Amino acid sequence: MIKIGIIGGAGFTAGELLRVLLNHPQAEIVFVNSSSNAGNDVTDVHGGLIGECDLVFTDALPLDRVDVLFLCSAHGDSKKFIEANDIPAQVKIIDLSTDYRQKRDDHDFVYGLPEMNKAAILQAKHISNPGCFATCIQLALLPLAAKGLLKSEINVTGITGSTGAGVKPSSTTHFSWRNDNISVYKAFEHQHLQEIRQSMRQLQKDFSQDINFIPVRGDFARGIFVSAYTNFDGSLEEAEFIYKDFYKDAAFTFVTGKNIDLKQVINTNKCLLHLEKHGKKLLILSVIDNLLKGASGQAVQNMNLLFGIDEKTGLNLKPVAF
Repeated sequence: MIKIGIIGGAGFTAGELLRVLLNHPQAEIVFVNSSSNAGNDVTDVHGGLIGECDLVFTDALPLDRVDVLFLCSAHGDSKKFIEANDIPAQVKIIDLSTDYRQKRDDHDFVYGLPEMNKAAILQAKHISNPGCFATCIQLALLPLAAKGLLKSEINVTGITGSTGAGVKPSSTTHFSWRNDNISVYKAFEHQHLQEIRQSMRQLQKDFSQDINFIPVRGDFARGIFVSAYTNFDGSLEEAEFIYKDFYKDAAFTFVTGKNIDLKQVINTNKCLLHLEKHGKKLLILSVIDNLLKGASGQAVQNMNLLFGIDEKTGLNLKPVAF
């Protein structure tokens, strides 16, 4: 069994992580740390786990009892936690924050996008889990980058559910504002653009094109719907071949000739992609569940790879029925 500790256990991503791990055949949750909830039942916060979980939040850190540590804390806090605590050398770390997504000489975290970095993940000790928008957009663009075909600007619109903003309420997340509403935020300067550009350059060394990204707050709870388009000289059939070949061994990313919608991926670790050719433009549609493939599901996928088991283990999750 893989013995697991979770830091920052009260948020949305931790709740989804717990839901997946409780049904994972090779996972044993040793502790769930949350200083603000210490002593309370996990189900007091994550009510959907009633009947499945008898864990209690703790402020203790029995790091010597675990094989892997999931960091689900706020952005900026993972680095502080690692620097402040003596984590045993054998403990693997999967960080869900932004803290280690940029490749630098001062850390050894591997960027945990399996469709691009599977070989490196298999050999890694520390994983930086990609952002939700970054995952959805990168999966839409990676096959073109791998062929060196991103030669013009890329235009992206991405609509995200309210859970993408985290569990702490704000003026743009509470129901009365979000429901029946839509708005743009961080146009052209979303924080995930850094890791997207980094990945594009990893596959296409000369990549320097603009990524014109317009993030949109949707009036739904979970999921991301991305539409991206860029110039492409080939035919639709040629594009579909490039994408299907790139993802032929991917565990959860699928290319379909049928139009796609968000509900097809909600509650799953899937990414669905659909391509259309309009004149000189290639349109790529990409959909994921932001809390699963965009966060906790992908984190478990990375855990499976770290420990040498089938990456699909524990992730046979079914989409909503309607």
